[in-house]
Amino acid sequence: MLSSIERRVSATLRDVRGTAARRFFVDRQTGLWRSELAWLGVRSRDHARVTAVLDETPDTRTLVLEPPRGWVPHQPGQWTRVEIELAGVRTSRCYSLSSAPHDPELRLTIKRVPNGRVSGRLHALRVGDSLRLSPAEGEFVLPATPGPLLLLSGGSGITPMRAMWRTLQERDAADAVIVHHARTRADVIFAAELEQLARRRGFVVVVRLDDDPRGRVGFDEVALRAAVPDLAERETFVCGPPAMMQRVEAMGLARLHVERFTAAPRPPRALDVRAASEGAPQGVSLRIQGREGGRALSVRTDGTLLDQLEAAGERPASGCRMGLCRTCSCLKRSGTVRHAISGAISDAPDEIIQLCVSVPCTDVELGPVVRTPSDRRTNEVDERVKVHAHTPVKKVPR
Repeated sequence: MLSSIERRVSATLRDVRGTAARRFFVDRQTGLWRSELAWLGVRSRDHARVTAVLDETPDTRTLVLEPPRGWVPHQPGQWTRVEIELAGVRTSRCYSLSSAPHDPELRLTIKRVPNGRVSGRLHALRVGDSLRLSPAEGEFVLPATPGPLLLLSGGSGITPMRAMWRTLQERDAADAVIVHHARTRADVIFAAELEQLARRRGFVVVVRLDDDPRGRVGFDEVALRAAVPDLAERETFVCGPPAMMQRVEAMGLARLHVERFTAAPRPPRALDVRAASEGAPQGVSLRIQGREGGRALSVRTDGTLLDQLEAAGERPASGCRMGLCRTCSCLKRSGTVRHAISGAISDAPDEIIQLCVSVPCTDVELGPVVRTPSDRRTNEVDERVKVHAHTPVKKVPR
């Protein structure tokens, strides 16, 4: 009798253990797959997940990101367009990648701009958050086989330089001088890395501070030539405040590459030749082709087509708003427009133009305009964004 009870208890315990094991395995697998599926829903081909947040200076943070699934390795010095949502509006900014292509993660080092909506939102991101990245772009890139280099930066302009020097660290034949300008010691971004880099063979690191009583405040051409005696023989990459950039460009260096962080340029007034001579902007017509017969507008010669289309209630797709990302590209059927930045004239029919930097000089007819989706996708410029400018050996008038 006792043995029969023991057998029943033993069988019951086996069933309980088996059920518990199956439930544990199934529930555990279910939880695993749920988490994976939830992650896949966020991490699309263009979404990057924040894995760490690093404080570089009191107003600068580095976002360490797991690359999007569709990410194509960037070149050292390139930038990406970051898109986030602010008050229901999708907004984008361009930031240099501060990580090297061989790094397992992507890094964006972002300086918070006073009252900057986008930089403030990015500084508020935490581990686990995600943001959308565009493919890497830009021509401010490290040469495939670089010779002697000068990496000259000021403030947050050091961000693309980090990608470059980390790439150079993988090469035994590096020959780079790194000169960085900052307001104070506390404002030096990547200060610890620069100290370590100064001890490596093939690198010379010079940090200049505005509050150093031994030197002059700001950029100093004489001090630069003293610090880099073979300056004329080096290929120079420069990124920093506008005043510093202008002074470096005025030095007449033969092999100079420039990356600018500036606000969107405003188009000059009276860009038409006749209007310029008369000293007043002119009114011209703009016709937009479309499926429903198109639309005719009255526009002026003192504003970009993008600004004037938006003022008329149209919602053309746009990105950087300064002729960089080509989101607002459109076919110009006829008419003459002038590039608001370079001054180049486009008067041939059936040319592709960019609405954000094209100012009408005559009556203009456009092909169908790609419009923004109904989710109010906009890209307002309310803080500093990136403009790339490559200075060739042969300079042309601006």
